[in-house]
Amino acid sequence: MRTSRPHLRAAVAVAAAALLLTACGGGGSDREDGTSGSATQPAASPTTGSTAEEAVDDSGHAGHYALPRKGKPLRPGETRTTIAMPGSYTPSAPYGAGTDDYRCFLLDPELDRPAWLTGTHVLPGNPDVVHHVILFRVRPDQVAAAEAKDAAEDGEGWTCFGGTGLDPFQDVNDASWLGAWAPGGAESVVKPGFGTRLEKGTRIVMQVHYNLLAGASPDTSAAQLRLAPGKRDYQALHTMLLPAPVELPCRAKHDDGPLCDRAAALADVKERFGPEGNTADALYVLCGGKPEPGTTQSCVRNLAEPITIHGVAGHMHLLGRSIRIEVHPDTPQARTILDIPVWDFDDQGSRPIEPIHLEPFEQVKVTCTHVQWLRDKLPAFEGQPDRYVVWGEGTTDEMCLGMLQVTRP
Repeated sequence: MRTSRPHLRAAVAVAAAALLLTACGGGGSDREDGTSGSATQPAASPTTGSTAEEAVDDSGHAGHYALPRKGKPLRPGETRTTIAMPGSYTPSAPYGAGTDDYRCFLLDPELDRPAWLTGTHVLPGNPDVVHHVILFRVRPDQVAAAEAKDAAEDGEGWTCFGGTGLDPFQDVNDASWLGAWAPGGAESVVKPGFGTRLEKGTRIVMQVHYNLLAGASPDTSAAQLRLAPGKRDYQALHTMLLPAPVELPCRAKHDDGPLCDRAAALADVKERFGPEGNTADALYVLCGGKPEPGTTQSCVRNLAEPITIHGVAGHMHLLGRSIRIEVHPDTPQARTILDIPVWDFDDQGSRPIEPIHLEPFEQVKVTCTHVQWLRDKLPAFEGQPDRYVVWGEGTTDEMCLGMLQVTRP
């Protein structure tokens, strides 16, 4: 039986690009006192949003903000505020190799009192280069460290393959994700009576994955936050991450390349992504076992505490073929809660499910299948020979990640 470790390096916990899980809800648009932020319009400062199409950063460079969009109707008491990158950013490979840049931007929703986050709407400013966006919560006690990281690098934000770099260890059972955008994503709204708690002074990190295969043009992305009064008696939602290894060998007739050796392929990932490139090996701390080449890989997790699952999602990259998440795997009570037999990278939306309660020591399992022959079909791999594919941050690397939206007693 495989056992789980409660913490892993941030690279394992948040090295992916997927949507935060949410269950759709409706509602009206009345306002109730008790939540900071404007009802339907962003604040005027660039850090908290701008309705202007163009802004100029400190260098005088003109960049385009993602304009606030009309989302789903607000429910009674909810408000909406917009946070945006304070200036445009032009991506580049931070370690001089590869075709990917992960950049973190520290944003301030200006919360002057506690609030519940009940929805997010990420607005990619330049979809040609934005591969995905993830929003992370920065607790008030982490703000000084985040400001120091921001100030330590030139230009907007800081390099952040994996997670934000603010937590030396990230709990995969309770990740700090708040929301995200990936292809196919739209506004996410949680079902009534649920939310993510944000304390007074909370900041937001917007992590943007830039795909340099499409060029290196400037971007200024933004996000809208849907907030409800913190005094409400809501159930707190948490995100549980289910990563699994990727160990995809080269095809028999294409295995003479230098990167068809696993050690060489892993060294290449580490060169492109720095310290966070060790995820492929670190996953075996979480999942147990040892690397075994094959198109299908899985990871079984034993629960340490009771949870109720409300939503589910999966994430892979371009070589992904199928993904499945099960509860009570390999038992008579086995139940599949996510089954995508033909993966579509451009449709990564989350799925609400009827609540499922699990007790400690019960198990969840994620299984992914990746195939090399998709290299022959997709333009992103044009001119690239086969390689042994392991977990990596890049667009042409791979991931296997399940995500659960849960509540706890």
